[in-house]
Amino acid sequence: MDLRHNTILITGGTSGLGYEFAARLLELGNTVLITGRNQAKLDDTKRRLPGVHTFQSDVSDLTAIRQLYQQVVAQFPALNIVINNAGEMRKLDLQDPTLDLLDLTREVEINLSGPIRMVQQFLPHLKTQPTAAILNVTSGLALTPFPLAPIYGGTKAGLRAYTKALRVQLQHTPVKVFELVAPAAKTSLADPFTNVLEESMLMDPSKLIAQAINGLQHDRLEIYPGLSKILHYMSRLAPGVLLKQMSKGVTEAFGQPQGKASAR
Repeated sequence: MDLRHNTILITGGTSGLGYEFAARLLELGNTVLITGRNQAKLDDTKRRLPGVHTFQSDVSDLTAIRQLYQQVVAQFPALNIVINNAGEMRKLDLQDPTLDLLDLTREVEINLSGPIRMVQQFLPHLKTQPTAAILNVTSGLALTPFPLAPIYGGTKAGLRAYTKALRVQLQHTPVKVFELVAPAAKTSLADPFTNVLEESMLMDPSKLIAQAINGLQHDRLEIYPGLSKILHYMSRLAPGVLLKQMSKGVTEAFGQPQGKASAR
């Protein structure tokens, strides 16, 4: 895919992988639009990346998605690429009796329902473009459960399955469907897990996005940078071993009695 002279919308573009995507895609000569919930962070990103266009929006809010669509299509009718990047990852003890039922599924609304609704809202417009693409950012944790962040992993596995189905349904349209299976990276998303993730396991965001852009340019529909490639193979060859490895730290993190870890 030619990644020059496109009009690209990136959700969650004020930090982490979204910010790196915005910076690199601007350098390639694209018109780049980003969303974020926090206006102050959007303003700061605009100062650092003067060429970017910002929209305050929340992917977990149905009304906000509809408003975003109206604003973007009116101002940027050439929009032809949507990157669903916004996400949240939380360490959750499912045995905690104080967990609120509504808050428990917050990651579902942001990480899974958000991209699905964004695609559904923007798809009719994307199909009118000569060339178009959707990139859904999943995770290496879509390939194996991560018991420290059980809801996050479930949302990314769901988004991966949805992306595969979407690709089949759109195979006879101008819209290409890509998946970036992102490994753990040096971003704020990984901050709550620094006690279990060695720094050597965290990929530099600029290198991760460089590999992602290379994959898009070569039409690799599933892109596995860094350690996510290893997770891909391990999830197929030795899923039990991989789950055991990913389950380390649960007992210590949640104060569970020894010998009663939830993952086996």
